Amino acid sequence: MNKTDFTDLDGKVLRTFLTILEESSVSKAADRLGVTQSAISHTLAKLRLVLGDPLFVRSGQGLTPTERALSLKEPVQHVLDGLRALTEGRPFDPLSEEISVQIATNDMPRELVFPELLRTARADGVRLKLGFIPSGVPSADILRSDRCQLMLTPLPPDGPDIFQKLLITSPLMVFYDGDRRAPPDNWRSYCESEHVEVRFADGRNARAVMRGVDQSQIRPATVTLPNFNAIPSFVNGSDLISTDTALMKNGPLASLDCAPLPFACEPVSIYMVWHQRSTNDPAHRWLRKRIEAITADLQA
Repeated sequence: MNKTDFTDLDGKVLRTFLTILEESSVSKAADRLGVTQSAISHTLAKLRLVLGDPLFVRSGQGLTPTERALSLKEPVQHVLDGLRALTEGRPFDPLSEEISVQIATNDMPRELVFPELLRTARADGVRLKLGFIPSGVPSADILRSDRCQLMLTPLPPDGPDIFQKLLITSPLMVFYDGDRRAPPDNWRSYCESEHVEVRFADGRNARAVMRGVDQSQIRPATVTLPNFNAIPSFVNGSDLISTDTALMKNGPLASLDCAPLPFACEPVSIYMVWHQRSTNDPAHRWLRKRIEAITADLQA
């Protein structure tokens, strides 16, 4: 008989279980949750005792979940969602509690929106904590698993449990070094130019936002980078060009010259995306309204 009963499985314990399952590592789970590795190990020992299963076995440098652990992923997430739902009707005062949120986004939305959000929140006396993970071409799974609670992306994932709101629309532009070259003035010169391109960790590239264009005619990228912040270092002092939204001029690509594309291309829309579990949470609603206000100013 277990010496510990099921009532020891509080929300923090269950959140720890899901984090270990997602990270396959005690140390990575500890970093993500902001606790010590010994605290994670202690929680895992409690889980093993209560559930009567090892849950994770060591495999190389990481942990491999048992069949029991894999079968618990969805039920545990439902329990956490239910616990969160208990707070949906609660009185909410942003000055009386800390708001902590994990956001999936790439360089441009992160730098244009969230520094201003943090400054204004702190000026109002709100204790706001922000964490970021790169979204790349995002999957709904990172919202469903609660790895993040909000996403800003031009490529919102679909799903009946996924909510989205259009925040801002921006045309695509050519970024270049005006001391080294003029911008391409037609489709052919654009295609023949040497390009810098962002490719995300999952292998997909940022060119996915170019719609209505035959990308097969565009010269393969000379330089492929993991994020937008690295683009100016390669474009400055060279003949390279990069194709990104006009909003980038206010963010990562501020040091570069820019010009409109010399051909028709649909503008890029940035969406705010969240899971249905967060829709009625008052802290989440407060956060979404703040983000909407900041992006409205940017669009203006």
